[in-house]
Amino acid sequence: MKLSLLSRRQAAAAAITASLLLSGCTAQDPLAEKVNAGTNSYIAGDGSVAEYAAEIRGPAVQLSGELFDGTTVSNADWAGQVTVLNVWYAACAPCRVEAPDLSALHAEFEPQGVQFYGINTRDEAATASAFERSFGIEYPSFKDKNGQILLALTDYVPPQAVPTTLVLDKDGRVAARILGIAEKSTLTAIIEDALAAPGTEKP
Repeated sequence: MKLSLLSRRQAAAAAITASLLLSGCTAQDPLAEKVNAGTNSYIAGDGSVAEYAAEIRGPAVQLSGELFDGTTVSNADWAGQVTVLNVWYAACAPCRVEAPDLSALHAEFEPQGVQFYGINTRDEAATASAFERSFGIEYPSFKDKNGQILLALTDYVPPQAVPTTLVLDKDGRVAARILGIAEKSTLTAIIEDALAAPGTEKP
């Protein structure tokens, strides 16, 4: 069941405040202006959640990076598909809390074409692999100790905001962002909405 939405302005202020508290950063959130311009935002579980109306979403996310298995992946690899990006590292306690739900959601939505990628900000391959085995994570993760991927997402992921989960629409634009633990029912609803929405027709 979807959560009730707060009034836009009240929710926007709450989301921004909670985002900064959770991330531990004092820098201005680049998405704050877009949130104030009009989003459907609400507070869920341990993290602030913001959904961005289609008309105010920014351009498609552009990134390229190496997965732990050595494969290079870019945004072109998920063109036309709903995509979930989750920023994590093994010693992050909230990451461990949300991991079983992310694993379950990947299994549920992969047959519908939804792509899941982790973005690991600290770990070596062995540590990341042990975490994935422990929690049954079967989707791949970018190794991003050098911050290359987070740099590409700087407009969407505040510094030190781990975990953060982004849901990209079929056009590769950020449709929603969760700062902190991704609560399963909330993320389910966001993914279902993104799947139901049409993508831009390609010539």
